[in-house]
Amino acid sequence: MPSPESRVAFVSGARLPGWVDRFAASHGALAEEELDAGLQLRAADGAVALLQPPWPADGRPGRGTDAVARLASLASQTRSIGTVLVRRGGYSVAVVSGGAVLASKTGTRHVQSRTAAGGWSQQRFARRRANQADALVEAVAGHAARIFADHRIEYLAPGGDRTLADQVLAEPALKRYAGLPRLGFLDVPDPRAAVLKKAAAELCSVRILVTDPAS
Repeated sequence: MPSPESRVAFVSGARLPGWVDRFAASHGALAEEELDAGLQLRAADGAVALLQPPWPADGRPGRGTDAVARLASLASQTRSIGTVLVRRGGYSVAVVSGGAVLASKTGTRHVQSRTAAGGWSQQRFARRRANQADALVEAVAGHAARIFADHRIEYLAPGGDRTLADQVLAEPALKRYAGLPRLGFLDVPDPRAAVLKKAAAELCSVRILVTDPAS
C-alpha cells in the first residue's frame, strides 16, 4: 500500500480561515485537536493538516471563538524578527515584521568548497578556507549588529548553513541578542534579495504540513 504523501504550505493569518474552509470542502468534515506541535485538523477522508504558528503565544495569545480564529489572530500580530541567512556563497541579514523586510543587507563573500587533495596542499587549502569562513562570519555579524541596532528585536531566525549561522549569532557583536528565542531554522539556498523576500513572508505565516491519505 502506498505511504501517505506530505507537503508544506505557508499561509498568512488573514488567509488562514479561507484555507481551512477549502481544505474541508476538498476532504470532508474536520476534527480539531490542539497539540504541542500545533493545531491538527483531521479530515473525514483521512487527510491531516498540522497548522503551526510562526511564533509562540508569548503572552499575546490570539483572539477568537475557535482554534483556527485564534491561530489566525496570533499569526496576524506583528513581531520584530532579526534574520540571519548565511551560506558559503553569500548572506542576508534583515529585520522582518508583518511578512515584510524593514531593513536589510545582502551580499556575496566567497568561501571555497572542500577539496579531495592531500598532503601539504590540502592543509594550506584548509587554512585558507577556514580563514575565509571566519572572515565571512565576522563580516555578517557586523552587518547584523548594525541592521538590528535601530529596531527592538523580539526573535532571531537563522537560516542557510546551520554551522555558519550559529557561528554568526555567537559573535561578540551580537552578544546583546544571545538570550532571544529563536524561531525554526530556515532551509534556504544562497541568500539573495528574492530568497530574503520569500523567507520574510514565510517567517510571519502559519506553516501547514498536509499529509494526504494513502490511496
